[in-house]
Amino acid sequence: MSLVIFKLQTLLKTFHKGPPKVRTQISLAVAALAVHVPADDWGDGGIINWLRDEMNSHPEFIPSFLELLRVFPEEEFNYKIAARPDRRRQFEKELASAIDTALNILTACLNINELKEQVLEAFASWLRLRHRIPASTLSSHPLVLAALSSLNSEILSEASVNVISELIHYTAARNSGGVSSELALIQVIVPQVMSLKPQLRDPSKDEEDIKAIARLFSDMGDAYVELIATGSDESMLIVHALLEVASHPEFDIASMTFNFWHNLQMILTERESYLACGNETSIEAEKTRRLQVFRSSYESLVSLVTFRVQYPPDYFDISMEDQRDFKQTRYAVADVLIDAALILGGEPTLKILYMKLVEAISHCGKDQNSDWRPAEAALYCIKAISDYVSDIEAEVMPQIMSLLPKLPNQPQLLQTVCLTIGAYSKWLDAASNGFSYLPTLIDILVRGMSMCEDSAAAAALAFRHICNDCKKKLCGSLDGLFQIYQTAVIGEGPFKVSAEDSLHLVEALSMVITELPSEHAKKALEAVCLPSVAPLQEMINQGPQVLGQKNARELTVHFDRLANIFRYVNHPEAVADAIQRLWPIFKAIFDVRAWDMRTMESLCRACKNAVRTSKRLMGVTIGAMLEEIQGLYGQHHQPCFLYLSSEVIKIFGSDPSCANYLKVLIESLFSHTACLLTKIQDFTSRPDIADDCFLLASRCIRYCPQLFFPSTVFPSLVDCAMIGITVQHREACNSILNFVSDIFDLANSTNGESCLSIRDSVIIPRGPTITRILVACLTGALPSSRLETVTYALLALTRAYGLKALEWAKECVSLIPSTAVTELERTRFLQALSDAASGANMNGLVVPIDEISEVCRRNRTVQEIVQGALRPLDLNIVAVS
Repeated sequence: MSLVIFKLQTLLKTFHKGPPKVRTQISLAVAALAVHVPADDWGDGGIINWLRDEMNSHPEFIPSFLELLRVFPEEEFNYKIAARPDRRRQFEKELASAIDTALNILTACLNINELKEQVLEAFASWLRLRHRIPASTLSSHPLVLAALSSLNSEILSEASVNVISELIHYTAARNSGGVSSELALIQVIVPQVMSLKPQLRDPSKDEEDIKAIARLFSDMGDAYVELIATGSDESMLIVHALLEVASHPEFDIASMTFNFWHNLQMILTERESYLACGNETSIEAEKTRRLQVFRSSYESLVSLVTFRVQYPPDYFDISMEDQRDFKQTRYAVADVLIDAALILGGEPTLKILYMKLVEAISHCGKDQNSDWRPAEAALYCIKAISDYVSDIEAEVMPQIMSLLPKLPNQPQLLQTVCLTIGAYSKWLDAASNGFSYLPTLIDILVRGMSMCEDSAAAAALAFRHICNDCKKKLCGSLDGLFQIYQTAVIGEGPFKVSAEDSLHLVEALSMVITELPSEHAKKALEAVCLPSVAPLQEMINQGPQVLGQKNARELTVHFDRLANIFRYVNHPEAVADAIQRLWPIFKAIFDVRAWDMRTMESLCRACKNAVRTSKRLMGVTIGAMLEEIQGLYGQHHQPCFLYLSSEVIKIFGSDPSCANYLKVLIESLFSHTACLLTKIQDFTSRPDIADDCFLLASRCIRYCPQLFFPSTVFPSLVDCAMIGITVQHREACNSILNFVSDIFDLANSTNGESCLSIRDSVIIPRGPTITRILVACLTGALPSSRLETVTYALLALTRAYGLKALEWAKECVSLIPSTAVTELERTRFLQALSDAASGANMNGLVVPIDEISEVCRRNRTVQEIVQGALRPLDLNIVAVS
């Protein structure tokens, strides 16, 4: 190791005047070595003392050594360095104990003028460690004073800004004892930053300088938001500065403050912020006072941000990327307006935006060539706060609704008008005169459906919202709604509604039908299904050969609509009658197109929604449906047959009258699936089948364990899970892990306790292998993103089998060589499992489990050693303790 250290030292000195990137890479290598190598190996006092001595002995190499000093704190957080957790914690302590020495080195280097930037960057890096240095020390520290003095120089120093930014966050760090304990330092920083406010409007300053100043104000807002929320005169000075930043024409600069306005809103509106006030009266009084203090600031904020959502004049000529950025800008402004509405109230915010709309309309003619953009921007903002405006607001909303028909017939404006109508659908239902606007507004939506695809999509969505919220009032207008629906879904009229967006209209009409009496609902349901049923029947009438050659989309567009109808028409008996009438059509398509995954998925979704709505009213149809998919699954292995069966199990699993045919279904589906998935490559090539199979199995455990566990397929399904548990596909892997967890948690399932003996007879003989596979998953066989799910499964196994599981775990961790895992790490891991077996809270057991996972994944070589020892794909190895 000393030879490596020597060579890296030599390189650092050799390239002390070399390219900065090379120096940085060498410094990173030395820092990475320091993370691994204990302090004693660097001589007396550790690496920082070694560095100090080297700088004293070789002053000509100081720039290289400063670069090294800068990267040390950064590497503490670099988890790509494959250090053990214990060593990483020790390295953190070593840096913490050396911070005084590091700052003394940097202070000594301040006298070298050409190194000042480098010194300050290194100082900022050490501040990120957040180790406690007394505020009284920092407030008069030469490094702090040097950074503050640089703020007033003609050319703003980036390093100084970084230092001040870190100091701001340093004073607000959670482990500092709170802002109040850092007042000595805050009182030095804040006046210096506040003195920069005039420069925000200085035209001689370039954009980068303005951005740096804005960043400091934003950092102060974010760090001291709790202090600012008290509404003191001093804190309002920062608020006014942040409003100044928010007014900057460049969105990238103005948006730096958005996080502050949100956090301030959270503190001002949440009750927890006022608990120190004592009783309820005092809490309400203080909350009212603070909201009043910040009222004018949020009113100003609303006025400052609304113009940013206005379409640029050249919007249609800019790149797709710039258009996406503009949309993100609109979303960000909408969030700010919501924050403002929570402080000011929905109605006062609405009034501000309404005045902007009136002003915009006064400059906007009715022709398409007039400037529609300001009106569209105001409407977009009005739409953004819809959830915060009272449903019975009677002053402004009627005026807005009266203005909408008068706006120009411009595509983007019409799109926003439609979205605004949809956003205020609850108001249209609840307001005393809301219903009177509906005919005119529906006419606007019809116009939107005819204008272009974007406005048609907005109109279809708005139509859905209106029918959902005003469904009781619209029952008497069903004929007119049917006409709109038919024109859209048949596609023969002027509407430009896509097949996907037409689903909104399907849902809309279905929701209105739900409000009809049962006898009328059946007829209405038949009528709403007809535009989808008729084309399907026509295709079937052309014969099996023609039907088999149809493009899948010709069929799925109709099944998708039927699926939504069955989902949203909440008349179980009517849906049961409909599915019974339609079953011959469904069966014909099942028989001819069972090979076609897309068609089967869409058809099964329609069946699933019908089952979910009708439940036990489906009668004989459910038996015919299950018989059909049971027979077809053996031939075509469509995963959607499994998820349709999952819905059936959920609804009928506990019904004794269905036990016989459900038992046959379960055994048939699982036996076929187990034959398909006999090796890990099968899981990799068909993860969809694995996913749906084990989702179905988990449903069986929850809803019909009395059928599932005694069945002949249970042992083979456990073996199948053991083979496929290391599949890399996320959803399939999670389904398998959840399945084994559900087995271990069986006692929590309805009727589960009666099946425990059967479960144990299958699991206990396989226990050592299951444990070994789970430990292998934990230590690298699966990605670390799966760690939480694997950990739960392992702890569930331990809780279920106690001392047996501990013995299994001891056997498998004994397989891992000591070069990969130390005895201490092994012991901690086993102790966590022992605590789990004793009933300890899971949250306290995660750290040692995470640590053994991290240790075994620390580099590829170690990971390969561990996986080679545990061999998760081999179900037959024997552990030797």
